[in-house]
Amino acid sequence: MNNYLDINFEVQAALANSEPVLAFESTIISHGMPYPRNLETAQAVEQVARDAGVTPATIAIMDGRLKVGLTGAELEKLAKNGDQSIKTSRRDIPFVLDRRELGTTTVAATMIIADMAGIKVFATGGIGGVHRSSGHSMDISADLEELARTDVAVVCAGPKAILDIGLTLEYLETKGVAVVGYQTHELPAFYTRESGFAVDYRCDTAEEIAHALTTKWALNLHGGMVIANPVPEQFALDPEKVQQIIARVEQETTEQGITGKNITPYMLNRIEELSAGESLQTNIELVLNNARLGAQIASALALL
Repeated sequence: MNNYLDINFEVQAALANSEPVLAFESTIISHGMPYPRNLETAQAVEQVARDAGVTPATIAIMDGRLKVGLTGAELEKLAKNGDQSIKTSRRDIPFVLDRRELGTTTVAATMIIADMAGIKVFATGGIGGVHRSSGHSMDISADLEELARTDVAVVCAGPKAILDIGLTLEYLETKGVAVVGYQTHELPAFYTRESGFAVDYRCDTAEEIAHALTTKWALNLHGGMVIANPVPEQFALDPEKVQQIIARVEQETTEQGITGKNITPYMLNRIEELSAGESLQTNIELVLNNARLGAQIASALALL
């Protein structure tokens, strides 16, 4: 692994001293938001971690290396390249490395690289899952398989709203992945605080979550955990409005033949357009909110 892994000196020092570190993905920078909002958001989430006494570690692939912890210049490079970079999941990692391409990591790839570096907590926007068209397309995110096998907790605002949330929960249950609601019994659905589905367990403090993670991994029960953190109420969108927009955008993807890893970026961009920018602001706020909780969990784990 050391032949491919580059851990930023700041992250290395924190890990060596058993200090808290929080991982962040890079696909949200390249494919989730336009420039320069993507760069501003990436900088802001890292600052949230620092303000909490936690070392941030944004993850990407550059120049044939798995990068754990990016410099300011590297963050800016990712942001400016936008969707010209390769959206990288588990299957893509060896090719992006060998071809020395610029790769931005999905939830799955970020979990893999964070685990290699010894980082146990990762904050993102929303996880992938089972798409609504999966009955005939078999479109199921690799994020779910990674959660079943890789020992990294993922703090998110629930599954992305464009997914079949019920089937996503069923898949996670089959794989033995607990879905924990932070201060809620109901699973949030990314842009909204409600989904109509219950979480497996409610935890009201970061310390409670950290203890559950410690027990899970001490028992060699491999895999991650979904920590579902609702978007702050003042930034949540109206659920009915969101579903109307999603229905329209789903029809567009079918008519235009958009498939595979192109679906999510297309849908998120169109939702932003059709919501007159409201969804982008919600996306930014929920990522910041998840960074705050992720930092608390990472700190609690470090103490244990």
